[in-house]
Amino acid sequence: MTLSKIGLADWRAVHSWASDARACRFQTWGPNSEAQTRAFVTDAVDAWAHTPQQRFSYAARVEGDVVGMGELHVRSRGQRQGEITYVVHPQVWGQGLGTAIANELLTRGFEELDLHRIYATCDPRNRGSARVLVKIGMTWEGRLRHTALIRDGWRDSEMFSIVEDEWRAATRPGI
Repeated sequence: MTLSKIGLADWRAVHSWASDARACRFQTWGPNSEAQTRAFVTDAVDAWAHTPQQRFSYAARVEGDVVGMGELHVRSRGQRQGEITYVVHPQVWGQGLGTAIANELLTRGFEELDLHRIYATCDPRNRGSARVLVKIGMTWEGRLRHTALIRDGWRDSEMFSIVEDEWRAATRPGI
C-alpha cells in the first residue's frame, strides 16, 4: 500500500465507497451523489495549494488501484496538533489497510510536519476503527458526547491520541 496525493482522476474510485452506505455508516457524509464526491475530491486536491497548508489528502493505492484514502489535518501549527482520518473501501476491509494508512499518516505528521500530538475520533459503534487506532499506538482519552448529527441521530465520538515521544519510542526502540 502506498499513499500519494489525491488527484482529480481519483474521484470515481473515491465514489465507489463514498456512495456505499457501509463505508459512511458512522460518518456525517454520504452516501454521496457523484456531484458530492467530485466536489469533495476537488476540494481535497485544491487544499494542496493552500499556504500554509492545513489539509493533506492522500489516495491509498494497492497495485495502482485506489482502495481508500487518508487525511492529515493540521489543527494548530502553534500547538503542533493534528488530526488523522481514513477510509477503506468495504471490499478490502480486514486486510490491514486502515492500519497501514493510519501509520503512514502518523509518520508524515511527526516526521514531515513536526507535530507534537495527533488525534483521531471514531463512533463508539465502529469497533474496527477503534481497533486500528489502538494498533497504531494511540491512547483512548474518552468519549465526547453528541459531537455529530448523522443519519440515525446524534453520534458520540471516542477520542484517541498519540504524542511524539510515544510514537518515537514505539517506532524507534532503543534510540
